[in-house]
This record gives sequence, structure tokens and C-alpha cells, in this order.
Amino acid sequence: MKTKKCSKRLLMYEIRNVIGNPFIAFFGTVFPVMMLMIITFALKKEVPASMLKESNTSVFITMSLIIPMAVILLGHSANYSQELEKEIPVRMQLFGFSTNSIMTAKIIAQTVTLTAALILYTVFSYAAVDLQVPSLSSALCLVLCLYVLGIFFFLFAHGLSNIIKKFGPTYTICMFFYFGIMMLCGMMGIRTEQLPKSLKTLASFIPMSYIGNDFIDFWQGGSYNFGPMIQAFLFFGALCGLLMIYANYKNRRIIK
Repeated sequence: MKTKKCSKRLLMYEIRNVIGNPFIAFFGTVFPVMMLMIITFALKKEVPASMLKESNTSVFITMSLIIPMAVILLGHSANYSQELEKEIPVRMQLFGFSTNSIMTAKIIAQTVTLTAALILYTVFSYAAVDLQVPSLSSALCLVLCLYVLGIFFFLFAHGLSNIIKKFGPTYTICMFFYFGIMMLCGMMGIRTEQLPKSLKTLASFIPMSYIGNDFIDFWQGGSYNFGPMIQAFLFFGALCGLLMIYANYKNRRIIK
């Protein structure tokens, strides 16, 4: 009974810790909606009325990619790196919380926050902007991709935090990564195909570039070649996984 009570308190602590982060509140909810409204407003003057709904939907899909990056990449790196810098995990272990229970609580808290942010973004977007209604398979595919990206970003943020163990440099690298992905994957108003050849090649290794530029092709049930996107997912996931493995190796305890 005591263990169960502690687990519930730990989970509530982690959820409050995530929700209370101002970076998550702004970049995870306000920023994607703000970008959606700005870009779709500009499209009214540039796109024919017959293509406006499709163009708005393409922007909606692209801006949804900001949410897992902001909530998990920026949010978890900020929170966890500060905890490591202040040695909070060590103190929590002294109070009887195991490493596994702490990790589980963090993952659940991040999942709950990501889900809430995606729901708020979707509801507001469909209420404020004229968007296409997707087929069920397309909607599920996008949701699956966003959660898989969330896993990758968690591995990246957690691994990097464990390697550096200081808030300043960890968050600087994650912000550079965040805005770099936004630029390469068409989230800054410039589409990937408009980039120089070297940057387009770099973007081809990032799965978000395929989601932001190509998902509109099968949003209402059309066909799509998933091969390049799956390869990018495998590469990106391997990169994040290797970072996590290296962090665990670097922080291993050597028993003599």
C-alpha cells in the first residue's frame, strides 16, 4: 500500500513538473497554434480558393510536428538536466524511489502532456481554420508517427542530459536541434524542396521532413510510398538510441 501511494505521488510530482515548465506551455501549445494562424492567414492571399483547404491542412500537419519536439525534446531536457545539476534523482533514491519508478513516472507524465497538447491543438485548429477531414488510417498514421517521434526525442533529451548534466549547455544544444529541424523540415515557412541541395540531403535523414511535406498526399485516403520515411525513422531512432546507450555507458558504475 505504501509503495502504491508513493508511486501515485511520484507521478503527480512529475506531471506538475512538466506542466509547470513555461517552455512547454509556450512552445508546445501557443507556438504551433500561432504559426498555424499566421501561415494560413498569409495563404489566403497567395493560394486559389479551390486549393486553400488542402494548403491549410498541409500547414496543420507540419505544425503538429512542433508539439512532440517542444513538449519532450525541450521540456524533458530542461527539467531533467536541472534535476541532474541539483542531484535531485540521487536524493529521490535516498527516499526510496527506485530508478525504474522515476523513469516510468517521467515517461507517463510526458505521454499525458503530449496527448493533452495534441488534443488542444487539433480541437482549436479545426474550430478556427478550414481543414480537410482525414481518413481514419491517415489520422492514425500521423498520431503513431508523432508518438514514435516523442519516444526518439525522449531518448535524445534523456541521453544528452545524462552526458552533460548541466542545464545551460544541454538546453542550448536542444534548442539548436529544435530550430535546426524546424528549418530543414519546412516548419519555418520555407519548404524542404526550396532549400539548397546540401540541406535537402541532410533533411532526407529526418523523418519530420517527409511528414511535413508528403502526408497531405494521402490525408484523405490517397496512396503514398512509405519507404524513404521508414528509412529516415530507422536512422533517426538509431541515432537517438546510440546517444542513450553512450550516456548509460558513460555513467555506468564500475564494481570492483
